[in-house]
Amino acid sequence: MQAEIIAVGTEILLGQIDNTNASYVARNLAALGINVFHQQVVGDNPERLDEAITLAEKRSDLVVVLGGLGPTRDDLTKQVVARHLGRKLVVDEAALAKIANHYKVTGRSLGNNDRLQALYIEGGQSLPNYNGMAVGDFVHQANWTDFLVLPGPPRELIDMVDRTAMPALRAAYHIDQRLKSRVLRYFGIGEAALAQKLDDLITKQTNPTLATYAKSGEVTLRITATASDDKAATKLLDEMENTVQNRIGAYFYGYGDENDLASVVVNQLIDRHLTITAAESLTAGLFQSTIGSVPGVSAVFPGGFVTYAASAKHQLIAVPQDVIDQYGVVSEQTAIWMAQQAKRLLATDIAVSFTGVAGPDELEGHPAGTVWIGLAYRNQPVVAHEYHFADDRQLNRWRSVLNGLDLVRRAIRDEN
Repeated sequence: MQAEIIAVGTEILLGQIDNTNASYVARNLAALGINVFHQQVVGDNPERLDEAITLAEKRSDLVVVLGGLGPTRDDLTKQVVARHLGRKLVVDEAALAKIANHYKVTGRSLGNNDRLQALYIEGGQSLPNYNGMAVGDFVHQANWTDFLVLPGPPRELIDMVDRTAMPALRAAYHIDQRLKSRVLRYFGIGEAALAQKLDDLITKQTNPTLATYAKSGEVTLRITATASDDKAATKLLDEMENTVQNRIGAYFYGYGDENDLASVVVNQLIDRHLTITAAESLTAGLFQSTIGSVPGVSAVFPGGFVTYAASAKHQLIAVPQDVIDQYGVVSEQTAIWMAQQAKRLLATDIAVSFTGVAGPDELEGHPAGTVWIGLAYRNQPVVAHEYHFADDRQLNRWRSVLNGLDLVRRAIRDEN
């Protein structure tokens, strides 16, 4: 089969947000053996959306339309698709009851626009939205192009794709083969270096297939296997993963699209009952904010310090003034003192420190991107590592946080 994806939203067209939804849908369609040969992006304009649909249905068996299902004036996707197909919109009563109950609980009145989220195209299959209000829609036509309509918020779309949309496509197209994917995440190795170590596997790949994806400071590897059943597909994935990990396992830290480095580290801390704090200079609280976004972190993170100025390093965490005067704030010695003092003051098992030059200007004769990260881990000697990043200010700070997380991860791993 041949599919086409149309993403709806002026904010995507103008580059204000990334079109991550299309990537996710395309990967899942590929896992079903459905090829995506074209993608379009259109603004919140019904005439241009209709033009995009007209073009797509001439060259595709399945048209997937993303976004524009909400209650606002510019959310017109379902209306445009229904009008294009010459069909009415009908009410999903269960979805309407859910919406009405939500508004009752929150003490708001249910408006006509809110009810639009419970509509789906006549003759289609309403797809429940477990993470939001607007239902999706799958219209399967015997002798013409099919339409899959999905919500725009990624949290809603991903869940709908996984739980209802892909099963609906599998049933409609009688797809018996099982395609399973596994995402492996790596830190400390670039995409080019990773690909080079796996070059023969990638070049000769048949089943399973391998695909690398570069992200900010890390690389993910997706392994996809095709088999007659889940057990056989899992066996293929396990065999390929073993081969891959024998080559690059030292950089591996976790699985899954959403299981990022911060989540992995925090969950390791929780599992091992280890507490952590931080003293941050150039990152200015970014490390603490990052781990703070992970559910359950309060069990292992009592708090920390932001010591941006040299005086704050001395006043808040008692870094000796003579250390600062002799070695400067951008130094191994200052990073070590920051980590050990933070750990002592909050009586944690671990402390991480960050000091350096985010940029764009140099500091103490050190160029932008020079960073020292200290680690005080339980009863081991406090150490500090020097890094040299060559990015802009914000990316230098983010790379510092990722490397700090990785230091903690490796320390936990090496202890076990």
